[in-house]
Amino acid sequence: MTAVGPPVIPFNRPALVGRELEYIADAVRAGHASGGGPYTARCQDLLRMSLAADDVVLTTSGTAALEVAALLLDIGPGDEVVVPSFTFPSTAGAFVLRGATPVFVDIRPDTLNLDEGQLESVLTPRTKAIVVVHYAGIGCEMDHILATAAERGIAVVEDNAHGLFGRYKGRYLGTLGQLAAQSFHETKNFACGEGGAIVVNEPAYAERAQNICDKGTNRAQFFTGDVDRYTWVDLGSSYRPSDILAAYLYAQLEARETIFGKRMAIWETYHARLASWAEHNQVALPVVPPYCDQSYHMYYVLLADRDRRDRLIAHLAQLGISAVFHYSPLHRSAMARRLGADGSSCPVSDSVSERMVRLPFYTDLTPADQDRVVDGVTAFSCGPGPGS
Repeated sequence: MTAVGPPVIPFNRPALVGRELEYIADAVRAGHASGGGPYTARCQDLLRMSLAADDVVLTTSGTAALEVAALLLDIGPGDEVVVPSFTFPSTAGAFVLRGATPVFVDIRPDTLNLDEGQLESVLTPRTKAIVVVHYAGIGCEMDHILATAAERGIAVVEDNAHGLFGRYKGRYLGTLGQLAAQSFHETKNFACGEGGAIVVNEPAYAERAQNICDKGTNRAQFFTGDVDRYTWVDLGSSYRPSDILAAYLYAQLEARETIFGKRMAIWETYHARLASWAEHNQVALPVVPPYCDQSYHMYYVLLADRDRRDRLIAHLAQLGISAVFHYSPLHRSAMARRLGADGSSCPVSDSVSERMVRLPFYTDLTPADQDRVVDGVTAFSCGPGPGS
């Protein structure tokens, strides 16, 4: 007989944490399964009140929320949009879809967020927006970024896919720029499979955000009685998620304190138990500035080079543990070459992408499984690198 080892620990696994199945059944019985139903309204109200935002509109994904932001800002050909290179393609792609040119900026070596010190050198009269990513749910240096943008009349959009309910100097991430995009993909802290939201922090954008998400119609105003019929009034698309997905999401948001507590415990366990191993192997662990309250979205380690990164991933795979690296820098991508981007302008992004290992991190990761992960990591000796 073939020996059977312990079950594989996945990198991510969606968790049922509350009344998801009950609410999904209720949404189906209610007979409103399309977008804009009762659970959509509940999610939007909960988020709007919790964040003290001017408005929140659910979307089909975080990518869709970024596309809505591009439409709200009237991004078009000839405009430039500043984005960090170390991010998911949607951060730039949503604006490229409108005809804008992305301007890639490097990241800080500590928090891995956009390097605010480089903004001055890349802003031009054509810069229409700065898109920041709160990497791993740790806030960017928003005071500097917002002041720099305000001096030039440039909008700031927060890609807050990692950071819902994280804070920067006491303020919720996603409420600092004019607009913010949230993601509820199954890999995020609060999930519904696929979903997102546009957070509106300036009242002037609120009504138009509703119209854009309603296929460019003023349907929302029709249902509130502000117009006697609805019609096509703006650019837009079918950005509203099914109310079945909203029902799943509402249960997750209701359980936000439980989710937050579990993820905090997982993060802090990794951080405490890997500290000695990291110090002895010249491995960097995540940095959280004292004025940032993170969202506990992920845990990563930064090894000295790609060879050690690849060996650690292979070592963990042999133990039945799924660990992964993260983004390939956008400035090195095939699409960036098509757009004429400089392929050598973001050395920190290049370095981090070669050295990062993300460890299994999900809400129902058990203490026993986390013990296996920690034991697997600490059993790995980085040793000398290539050519040593």
